[in-house]
Amino acid sequence: MSAEDEQRSGISRRRLIAGAGAAGVGIGLGGAGYLIGRDGAEAETHLDDTVPFFGARQAGIETPAQDRLHFAAFDLTVSSPDELRDLLREWTDAAAEMTRGRMVGDVNDEQLAPPDDTGETVGLQPASLTVTFGFGPDLFERDGRDRFGLRSRRPRALRPIPPLPGDTLEPGLSGGDLCVQACSDDPQVAFHAVRNLARLGRGAVVMRWSQLGFGRTSSTTRSQATPRNLMGFKDGTRNLRAEDTEDMNRFVWLGPGDDVPWMANGTYMVTRRIRMLIEIWDRSALSDQETTIGRHKYSGAPLGGAREFDDPDLGARRQSEPVIPADAHIRLAAPRMNDGESILRRGYSFTDGVVEELGELDAGLFFICFQRDPDKQFTAIQRRLGRIDALNEYIRHTSSAVFAVPPGAQPGGFIGEGLFA
Repeated sequence: MSAEDEQRSGISRRRLIAGAGAAGVGIGLGGAGYLIGRDGAEAETHLDDTVPFFGARQAGIETPAQDRLHFAAFDLTVSSPDELRDLLREWTDAAAEMTRGRMVGDVNDEQLAPPDDTGETVGLQPASLTVTFGFGPDLFERDGRDRFGLRSRRPRALRPIPPLPGDTLEPGLSGGDLCVQACSDDPQVAFHAVRNLARLGRGAVVMRWSQLGFGRTSSTTRSQATPRNLMGFKDGTRNLRAEDTEDMNRFVWLGPGDDVPWMANGTYMVTRRIRMLIEIWDRSALSDQETTIGRHKYSGAPLGGAREFDDPDLGARRQSEPVIPADAHIRLAAPRMNDGESILRRGYSFTDGVVEELGELDAGLFFICFQRDPDKQFTAIQRRLGRIDALNEYIRHTSSAVFAVPPGAQPGGFIGEGLFA
């Protein structure tokens, strides 16, 4: 078979190896399913599941939230729009291959040359891998300089997150020209995606910072049960869901007339690394924990309610005091307290060893959210929370970033193609 025939038929040695590896893995996770969903409906996790990369919108936003995350922010070292375009095209092609469970590039038998793919997913399955890309404000302008001749196409809502009450940000863990969010139900698959994109981008980008995450802290579809965060509370009970089409279009997805035309079907991502002061929290009485959050710890029901999904009664009072305290987290985050605004949450728990000078765990929530206007939605909500939220006693915001997430790509195209049109 000629090289041309092999390309036409879609057969390649790397596909054969990937297929053989997948066949040898078996069911995985002991073959066990698990219960998810509000009604306890049974569903299974299949490590051979794939999520289509190409489409009108990028995957990894309203996709059912996977269990593992590797997030990375990069700074560009190139200076021309052609070099940026080439990088995005190469990253798109690689991400499309990896989300299908395939290796990046071709199998390389040349002993004196590095292999095209780093190889740690040979024998593993894609485990619902999604790879989502975003563009930071500095991509368009830095220190007043139009870096790539794209300043006129900068999305109107893409502005750095302003200083917020309670911020203790580390500059080295914030910002970035480009971001990659890799999510999967297998941590090694998510790591492999970021590692290989960083390798492919060598000479064009350097990694600015990254974050590993485990245990999703929100549900993005109604098929998923509400998870618990490291404080032991159910997190994201009232999150938007993919099935809420009207709300998703209202709060998350951009339309043709909402911003610059090339961002139609895109959205904006905000990330925040929130360290939890776990040792202090663990010494707090259960009643204090519940009034801080505004929910019962074990049932997830709002104070004054009986079931997790009961609507919080913000007007309920007991002996002249509000049942849900004025500074409770769920009260201050409620849409009715924020001009009706909502965001789509998609965060993960993290643990990064210890804070050496304190001998305390460096663990918490890597918060990710998507919205149509970060200033109107995330920033406005967080400004209120940062001022009077009782939860502030137990958390520290150490990282912050915002990215424009362009629409999806079509086969033969690349992420962000409309930016260069």
